[in-house]
Amino acid sequence: MNYRDTMNINAAGHLQIGGADCVELAEKYGTPLYVMDEEYIRSVCRAFKSTIEETYGSGNMAYASKAFSCKAIYNVMKEEGACIDVVSGGEIFTAASVGFDMGKAFFHGNNKTDGELELAMRAGVGTIVVDASDDAERIDAFARRFGKVQDVLVRVNPGVEAHTHSYIQTAKVDSKFGFSVKSGAATEAIKDVLSRKNLRFTGLHCHIGSQIFDRSAFALAVDVMTDYIAQLGALGISVDTLDLGGGFGVHYTEEDPKYNVKEYCEYVSLLTRTLCDCVERKGIKKPYFVIEPGRAVVGEAGITLYTVGAVKDIPGVRKYVAIDGGMTDNIRPALYEAKYEAVLANRAAEEAQEVVTIAGKCCESGDIIIKDIALPRAKRGDLLAVFTTGAYCYSMASNYNRNAVPPVVFVRGGKSGYAIRPQTYEDIARLDEIPQTE
Repeated sequence: MNYRDTMNINAAGHLQIGGADCVELAEKYGTPLYVMDEEYIRSVCRAFKSTIEETYGSGNMAYASKAFSCKAIYNVMKEEGACIDVVSGGEIFTAASVGFDMGKAFFHGNNKTDGELELAMRAGVGTIVVDASDDAERIDAFARRFGKVQDVLVRVNPGVEAHTHSYIQTAKVDSKFGFSVKSGAATEAIKDVLSRKNLRFTGLHCHIGSQIFDRSAFALAVDVMTDYIAQLGALGISVDTLDLGGGFGVHYTEEDPKYNVKEYCEYVSLLTRTLCDCVERKGIKKPYFVIEPGRAVVGEAGITLYTVGAVKDIPGVRKYVAIDGGMTDNIRPALYEAKYEAVLANRAAEEAQEVVTIAGKCCESGDIIIKDIALPRAKRGDLLAVFTTGAYCYSMASNYNRNAVPPVVFVRGGKSGYAIRPQTYEDIARLDEIPQTE
């Protein structure tokens, strides 16, 4: 477990996060429950922003909304002065609804719908990222209709492959994202943008993958992208902004490095130092620098609390400890074979006595949250805390088996409050209709 100042074991032997006792949180809000450490989120944002300012000067971080999106997180980004990365109409609408300055939003997507582009124009989204062959034509048409000139980046595929799960590698040649630099498709896409009266080409975007610990991959991406900027310069094409995406790895299990906020900043400073060196060595204009962390901001900030239910011991085979949630609130183990760590939050100081498998309650044999984890002897009513669930758990939650999506609570300085209220069975059935077909 990657404990820190805002997540530790208190004097009662209970897990504590953001100054709040997890046992008390479960008693107050029930389980399953997503809990987000607001102070940790803010500290990561501040560290990333200050590192960019101190080591590079001109730039900002854009929080990648897909990791976790709700009004509360956009309000935090507004207060911390960050930009945001949005990928859908729902994310645009939610951010705008809290008064976020949408001029600081980057709108991504490999298949933006007409409705989303119209919403982006109405909301005043600052930058739209071209990521499909007809994006420039369609964005230009909407910008003309709204009487504006729209800033755009072009997403390029630098061909740098990060060593992660194949589903989260996004810069390999065979990818639904971006235009290939090597094939010349990227340059053709940029020329298409430049030919449009209602578009302003402002720069390049790339993203080499997710959950990356190999820092050399990021440095290589900077080198490749600045080579390309130099090539564009030779064609008379100026690049004002370089957005290098995100992908910084976080700690899920003991197989992963344990980083504190300062060490995360080393990722950023590696990028900025490499970029400064490349700019000087290759004689190119210093671009505005953007990174798009999502998981690194909210991943370790979140835990999920569950109540232990049935315990099934198959002698000589396996012992299952069932919880009151599962793949409906965390699909990642089933989808990516993702691994997690956990403790019994009400007995967090106790030593492990047995190896068990944490099973979800869904009607699926594959609904396993953690396979073979060492825990104290668990019994019905214990409180299980699964770590590093702040990213892609609530975002990918579902109502499979008509289970309710758990609420989200923010904690800070020992105080707690709903960021997302509990979903009820009435909420689940609210849009149902019995069609009149006769």
